[in-house]
Amino acid sequence: MNQQFNVAIIGAGAMGGAVAQGLVLSGYAPSHITVANPHEEKLTPFAKAGCRVTTDNVAAIAGASLIIIAVKPWILHSVAVQIRDHIDCDTQQLALIVAGVSGEELKEMFAVGERLPSMAVVMPNTAVALCRSMTFIVELAGECQPLQGIFSRLGGVMTIGERQLPAATALASCGIAYALRYIRAAVEGGVELGFKADVAQEIVANTLEGAVALLANPGAHPEAEIDKVTTPGGITIRGLNAMEAAGFTPAVIAGLRASVK
Repeated sequence: MNQQFNVAIIGAGAMGGAVAQGLVLSGYAPSHITVANPHEEKLTPFAKAGCRVTTDNVAAIAGASLIIIAVKPWILHSVAVQIRDHIDCDTQQLALIVAGVSGEELKEMFAVGERLPSMAVVMPNTAVALCRSMTFIVELAGECQPLQGIFSRLGGVMTIGERQLPAATALASCGIAYALRYIRAAVEGGVELGFKADVAQEIVANTLEGAVALLANPGAHPEAEIDKVTTPGGITIRGLNAMEAAGFTPAVIAGLRASVK
């Protein structure tokens, strides 16, 4: 995407800050990024990176084509009250990184009289800071193409229905923690087998990168790739069977179900 329009990010916390970091890392011009936050100390690294910064949300959105709001759900309503009368429904688009608030509630919060700006719920994960997020977009009103262009700079993007968002969050947002927990367990196993922890972590991380690369091939399937390394009577199948006997697959599925609840 070559066009670089002005982006305002309200909230410099874990997710809003990660989006700003990812955009800068992706080559997006910092001069086109404004980051707003009530606490000035959180704005310092973004100012150093060349972004415009402010503690005034209304000032932040002036001239922005895309407004990204990444605040806690209990703060969202006060932010909406501050800025909604200053949103231009014809030229500005909203991306709301917020969990636990329905689409209908969001539309009520940001309605400008009887009009709505183009708006969507957006759910990236923390890898967005490294441009490796899996981001989901739930369209609520209007066209969301500019928004999709921005987040495609930051990793994979998928447009889904609102009813799918809890499951998508479990798989991709919570899923970061689940993948890291597997890595942690594998590293502990590596230590027991004789490697130092940092060496074991390097081995496991590189192995997972390889597994992901294999799945990127057209038509690839996990079981097909597993079959390639499970020879009859071999050590891999013994390891897989031991993991399954300990409840590996049911535990993963149970964790995902619990996240949706």
